[in-house]
Amino acid sequence: AQLAKGKNLLFTPGIYELTDAIRVTRRNTVVMGLGFATLKPTNGTAAMTTADADGIVVAGLLFDAGTVKSPVLLEVGPSGSRAQHVKNPISLHDVFFRVGGAGVGSTVGNLEINSNDTIVDHTWIWRADHGAGVGWDKNLSANGLVVNGNDVTIYGLFVEHHQQFQVLWNGNGGRTYFYQSEIPYDPPNQASYTSASGPNGWASYKVADGVTKHEAWGLGIYSVFRHPDVVLSRAIEVPKKPDVRFHHMITVSLDDKGEISNVINNTGGAATAGTKTKPRVIRKVTTYP
Repeated sequence: AQLAKGKNLLFTPGIYELTDAIRVTRRNTVVMGLGFATLKPTNGTAAMTTADADGIVVAGLLFDAGTVKSPVLLEVGPSGSRAQHVKNPISLHDVFFRVGGAGVGSTVGNLEINSNDTIVDHTWIWRADHGAGVGWDKNLSANGLVVNGNDVTIYGLFVEHHQQFQVLWNGNGGRTYFYQSEIPYDPPNQASYTSASGPNGWASYKVADGVTKHEAWGLGIYSVFRHPDVVLSRAIEVPKKPDVRFHHMITVSLDDKGEISNVINNTGGAATAGTKTKPRVIRKVTTYP
């Protein structure tokens, strides 16, 4: 109600259980949390949505999935957003997402960015691998981040353990500076962790086939498979276009099972676990293509 009156919003420390989404509709609105203020939807809605409006700032909040599955936890701009925000972009700062860990939680996606020119400054988007309410069939989350807007820039992107693509980037002109990702620990078998006919698993960082321009720097992707005979074919999967460029990538198998078979597309070779007689193999690719 206060947002609708044109005010900004400050969350003091606490857990806020939300029966409906908080809607940020006015340009230049600031929504800020202190002390890990936590927003938790209880009725299967988003926790927060924003309009496709200039200059909205969301900062210092933890979005926690509820027991009723949400379609998304934070939606930046509605689906189909078209406005340009080059001179006054929407920005997110220190926003975090959790699915499970404190208790059972479920969502299809965590952060969905539909508005063009959005800037993200540090986000950790986590499907829990330990704590309460954790399991392949319990804390459900398909994707950590989905970007549909064009010219979105992210600094410090951490996305871990989701059950399909950790990052799915559909918009053109995206840029990422530093990416860290552990793929899910807990696929029980390869059949439950396969994105398409042919490749095993779901790439951690997926740039959609229709994208013609994208660039990323400094990406580390790691596997910790807990069950045997589960592998990931590609840590990064991108279309082969001259303006889709990646720099300084690394893959590591941190446990004693499975592997990441290639760093990016079919390039880089397999990162494999070490044994008593065989050292761990770490793979690095400096530039692609």
